[in-house]
Amino acid sequence: MPGLAALLRRFGRCLLAACDRCQACQGLLPAHTALPLCPACRDRLAPRLGGFCPRCGAMGQDADAAPGLCLDCRQGGRPWDGFAFHGRYEGLLRQLVLGFKFHGRLGQGRLLAGFLAVAWRRAAASNGPGSPDATPDLLVPTPLHPRRLAWRGFNQSLELARLLGREIGAPLAPQALVRLRDTVPQSSLPGRERRTNLTGAFAADPAQVAGRRVLLIDDVMTTGATVETAAQALRRAGAVRVDVAVAAR
Repeated sequence: MPGLAALLRRFGRCLLAACDRCQACQGLLPAHTALPLCPACRDRLAPRLGGFCPRCGAMGQDADAAPGLCLDCRQGGRPWDGFAFHGRYEGLLRQLVLGFKFHGRLGQGRLLAGFLAVAWRRAAASNGPGSPDATPDLLVPTPLHPRRLAWRGFNQSLELARLLGREIGAPLAPQALVRLRDTVPQSSLPGRERRTNLTGAFAADPAQVAGRRVLLIDDVMTTGATVETAAQALRRAGAVRVDVAVAAR
């Protein structure tokens, strides 16, 4: 498994071959940069390395504190085993996610996939509570309903999973999890209604996931209702382990 610095350099070279501008602000890049980000944007997009729950990514006030399980994860657990994320869903990271998701800015999607790959490797190497499995059998993107997919034109989670799979050498299973209902967008609902909105929304294929270790991929996790419902569907279909990786939390 290559080191995190080597992975960043390799990923950065792939993006730099296609652009000479910062993928966040579009300013000209300085010479000899390792990533397609200017120094200011690179600082604003630094990963969250402390002060979070390693099982669900819930963040505290002190970003320098050691990671530790939150009260909810200590008391009730989660339907997934391990968790990885890059940073908080705010500021410039949020702008990158929205630009990729709703405006098809593929360079930003490749950048997010690079962040996701590094976050997954870092979490898998930590060996503590909430550490993802280092060798998943399948990468499963969170699906869109066909009607939503037709409107948007692509599934951002599928594209992130496709790019991540190339980086970590794990096969992609885009049909292992399907969306049965075209639900109201989660972002339009208060937290208490999000789980009800997703009741019966997902189904997983036992022929593909039973007995397998699954890494579930999504772009963002906010309340966790979508990831929780999807992970439960994978469990019901017989997955022996479900880990989660998201770009933003």
